[in-house]
Amino acid sequence: MQYTPPDYLALDELLTDEQRLVRDSVRKFVDVEVLPIIGQHFEAGTFPEHLIAKIADLGVLGANLDGYGCAGVDATTYGLIMQELERGDSGVRSFASVQGSLAMFAIHRWGSEAQKEHWLPQMAAGKAIGCFGLTEPDFGSNPGGMVTHAVEKGGSYVLNGTKMWITNGCISKLAIVWAKLEGEIRGFIVETDRPGFESKRIEGKFSLRASITSELVLQDVEIPKENLLPKAGGLKGPLSCLSQARYGVAWGALGAAMGCYSEALNYAKERVQFSRPIAGYQLVQRKLVNILDDITHGQLLMMRLADLKDRGDVRPWQVSMGKRHCVRMALEAARTTRDILGANGISLEYSCGRHMGNLESVYTYEGTHDIHTLIIGQRITGISAFE
Repeated sequence: MQYTPPDYLALDELLTDEQRLVRDSVRKFVDVEVLPIIGQHFEAGTFPEHLIAKIADLGVLGANLDGYGCAGVDATTYGLIMQELERGDSGVRSFASVQGSLAMFAIHRWGSEAQKEHWLPQMAAGKAIGCFGLTEPDFGSNPGGMVTHAVEKGGSYVLNGTKMWITNGCISKLAIVWAKLEGEIRGFIVETDRPGFESKRIEGKFSLRASITSELVLQDVEIPKENLLPKAGGLKGPLSCLSQARYGVAWGALGAAMGCYSEALNYAKERVQFSRPIAGYQLVQRKLVNILDDITHGQLLMMRLADLKDRGDVRPWQVSMGKRHCVRMALEAARTTRDILGANGISLEYSCGRHMGNLESVYTYEGTHDIHTLIIGQRITGISAFE
């Protein structure tokens, strides 16, 4: 089914030629390389690892970073990349997000020059995959409660703890692990082949099935002191990475909604029931209009956030609004599309059911919908409702 990208307010006119070129390159990649095979991987519960080199060749890994083999694109271009990747599948976009906006960004923002020069070119080329170890089995929305810890031992640090729901964990060459060192949260680069490091694949998922989700277990993992991210101290380190990633997640959710809208519109125009295509009935038109309305609001919101980001003026609570709005509306778009498609909507021949399942996870990760609600609530009232 041909993709009909929704652009009700002619926002394409606001993009530069270069932004459109990058978006269209990723769009073609998704159409040719991702969509024909992703349903099979979703059903099998496997990540299409053969796409890693091709994704790297597109230049999208760490594309929002400057130098060290990274493309250094502007915020709108990066958002459009995430939008198109998630139109393919949340698992594909998650792979790129974790690699670039979490693992690579942590090194780029908080690492030493030696760490940047060693790791970032490899990661941009897809030759070293990274993961981001913050969430723990008992501490998700409250990362400050983490129990993973590090102790000094001569010229080394020894880490112990468990991290949960870690994307890319089982295919990673390095993990950015956040742990408490003398009571303060610090970031560490942990090579995954070190003794005592184990990654276990999480099975039995109904969501993000075409993504590798892992548990990381660290038992007396010894790393040299130069593996400490020297500039990161306290929660500011990991939260800055999360804010970076949430921006891309919001754009990605927008892409999933756009894919669902196109699928719903094309299907409704072709599916004939009673005397006409179902697109000719009032209830179906209302559903299509509601999806398009929400997408258009999301497009405007994310383009404004991109402008603020490029100026260096975007704030975490503004990114929270982007993530909260776009994921909520994308999940609703997927559910409504499934409804329009009827029984066909649960078939992997179509994308809406797969997006619907994936977005249940996206609704929760990188800050749950409720947590982003409280972040915005604290900003507008001046009162924290977290405790």
